Amino acid sequence: MRSFFKNVLANIVAIVLLCAVFFIFFIMMLVFSSMGNDKSAVVKKNSVLTINLKTNIIDSPTEEEMGLFNINNKSKSVMLYDVLEAINKAKTDDNIKGISIEADDLHAGMTQIDDIRNAIEDFKKSGKFVYAYGNAVSQASYYLGSVADQYYLNPSGMIELKGLATEVTFFKDFADKYGIGIEVIRHGKFKSAVEPFLRNDISPENKEQLSTLLNDIWKNTSTKMAVSRKIDTAQFRTAVDSLYGMIPELGLKYKLADKLIQKTEYDEMIKSKLKLEEKEKLNKVSLAGYISSYADEDKSGEKVAILYASGGINNGDGYNEIYSEKYVKYIKDLQNDDKVKAVVFRINSPGGSANASDEILFELQQLKKKKPLVVSFGDYAASGGYYIAMAADKIYSEPNTLTGSIGVFGVIPYYKDIANKNGIRSDIVATNANSQYYSALNGVSPYGVNMITRSVEGTYKRFVHFVTQNRKQTFEQIDNIGGGRVWSGVRAKQIGLVDELGTLNDAVKFAAQKAGLKSYHTSSYPKRMTPFEQFFKDLNEDDISARIIKNKIGKSNYEILQQITDKKLQSEVKMEMPYQIKID
Repeated sequence: MRSFFKNVLANIVAIVLLCAVFFIFFIMMLVFSSMGNDKSAVVKKNSVLTINLKTNIIDSPTEEEMGLFNINNKSKSVMLYDVLEAINKAKTDDNIKGISIEADDLHAGMTQIDDIRNAIEDFKKSGKFVYAYGNAVSQASYYLGSVADQYYLNPSGMIELKGLATEVTFFKDFADKYGIGIEVIRHGKFKSAVEPFLRNDISPENKEQLSTLLNDIWKNTSTKMAVSRKIDTAQFRTAVDSLYGMIPELGLKYKLADKLIQKTEYDEMIKSKLKLEEKEKLNKVSLAGYISSYADEDKSGEKVAILYASGGINNGDGYNEIYSEKYVKYIKDLQNDDKVKAVVFRINSPGGSANASDEILFELQQLKKKKPLVVSFGDYAASGGYYIAMAADKIYSEPNTLTGSIGVFGVIPYYKDIANKNGIRSDIVATNANSQYYSALNGVSPYGVNMITRSVEGTYKRFVHFVTQNRKQTFEQIDNIGGGRVWSGVRAKQIGLVDELGTLNDAVKFAAQKAGLKSYHTSSYPKRMTPFEQFFKDLNEDDISARIIKNKIGKSNYEILQQITDKKLQSEVKMEMPYQIKID
């Protein structure tokens, strides 16, 4: 017996030691990872600023994927504003002789690519070269790469230039077949987020807005590509319609590429351009490395704060999206910080909780009373994402921003039929007439539907009220362009939903001007998590489960799963856009 207890104790000690070693190992990995991220690049003479596959462009610090589940991720996340500053700095940096775009699959949104493209166009005014090289090139990567002076393609490569399309999936027949009831309350005939539960095809209203939206975006992007490549518009359309980019020789014939060469030949060509000796090494500097090379420069004095709001809008406390408790605190901190003379609120959100959106808007209205508040839209500023912009002194939108979607809805699933078919029934004992106005087995009572409808209608009227105040239009005017309809940034400017078409840089400059600042620097909020903070955050049981599932099924599929399974998301009145559009 004594021997048995000794063995048990020895095993317990071994397990404890193993756990301790495992913990120390991860701490050391995080330390080395942190050291690696902070290492400054050496920008030598004849350097080339490189945008490559390891470059992950993010709009907000909250989008960064790091920590326990991303230790092996070799891509470097760099924020859009930092990228634009880097390209602008490289324009006058004598050590940077040109830019090389080598990204087959670019991790960036539509408006982010637009901004980077514009920055590179400005960079070219310096007389420095811009070249691009591709193997299997996505449409988004080609959109950026087409801005180059010369575009080079691998002899066995391809360019996936195809135009834009959207595919809407419908669940009505599936729900009917398996006895799943879905109660839908919405305001706005264009509020198509709920259509998949109501129909088996795209409604005429949704088809109209999707067609207008896609054509607006494609006209903007395709025109820029054709102009940069010096291709006739009709010829470019033929190349896209015929998928000629998928065949290297046809891509060359139709001027999508300038030459078919191997990557080694491309690097040698750049070396020759820089007049380097054969034995000299070509010094390529990544965006992340270049930014780190001057990141420690003095930034004392007055500042313009950029508050980033990226992702869905939720109640509660969280980091990776827009959580009302966190953002109320951020806004109050900026309001009370005397060094912050103006705030730029950068929105990249399809919306979410109506209640959380309202909380954030209120705090922004208080901040506006003390200092200038300028809003800049990224890829999305729709529904709740548009609602929280209504405290702005001025709103800047990108041409391709998905804007508006002024509408409200609620979706309530129930499982009465499927439960009854399988012999499951329920009975209710209650103290009041509507104690059980909703049940997963019995659905929503008629009176419950009536009250939820009133709630949705009231929220819509409140939404439109704030828009009328900010946009200085009547209720009827906003209602006419609202109804849940999504507009491109170009059309949003035409109908008065935004003030100017411009970049984040434009918004920062205007905010500084409005605050009367001649000299200033920018500071980003929320602050980036350190590897240690991310590590301990990742130890949360729910977060671990979520990250494992997300890594297995992908981010897009995980978001759909979250909509179905998260009770909090189902129970709220929502201001949310029905879809996302990407240039893949």
